[in-house]
Amino acid sequence: MTDWFLEALSGIPLAWRVVLLSMVPVVELRGSIPLALAWGMAPARAFFLAVGANLLPVVPLLLSLEPLSRWLGRFPLLGPLLEILFTRARRHSRQVEKYGVLGLALFVAVPAPGTGVWTGCVLAFLLGIRFWYALGAIALGVIIAGLVVTLAGLGLLQLFYVFGVEALAGGVLLVLAYWWWRRRR
Repeated sequence: MTDWFLEALSGIPLAWRVVLLSMVPVVELRGSIPLALAWGMAPARAFFLAVGANLLPVVPLLLSLEPLSRWLGRFPLLGPLLEILFTRARRHSRQVEKYGVLGLALFVAVPAPGTGVWTGCVLAFLLGIRFWYALGAIALGVIIAGLVVTLAGLGLLQLFYVFGVEALAGGVLLVLAYWWWRRRR
C-alpha cells in the first residue's frame, strides 16, 4: 500500500507533495520532512514548507471542534461517550496547566505516533484551553518538532561537522540557563 501511495504522489510537484503530506493527520511533518530530504529537497525549504503546511489546519480545527462536538453530542450513542472522554481529559488538565504553554507545546513537539497538530488541537479543546493560548502552544510545538525531525533527518553527526561540538554545547547551555531563569521567576 505504501508503494501505491508514493507512486501516486510522484506526479505531483515536490513542494506540493511536502505540503499535502504535512497536512495529513497521521503523517504530518514527522513523515513529510524525511521524505522531502530523501527526495532531494534542501533541508531549510523542507522545514519551512512542512512547518507552514502543518500549521494550516490548526485554526479551522480549534474553531470547529466545539460546534462539531455539540452536534455529535445530540446522538444518543455518542453523547455519553463524548462526556466520558471530556471528563477523563479534564482530570489531566492540571498537568498541562501546570507547565503552561510548554505542556501543550511539548506534547505537540514529541515526534511520536499519536502526537502532533491534530491531537494537540483535540487535547486543547478537551482541556478547555483558550484559542490564542492553544494556537501559540501548538505553533511552538510544531516548530520544535520540525527542528527535531529535520536535524534527525540530516543526521546528528553532520551537526558536529558543521557547527562543532563547542557551538552545540553552548546552545544546550543557553537553553538550560533560560529554563533555570524562568523556573526561578
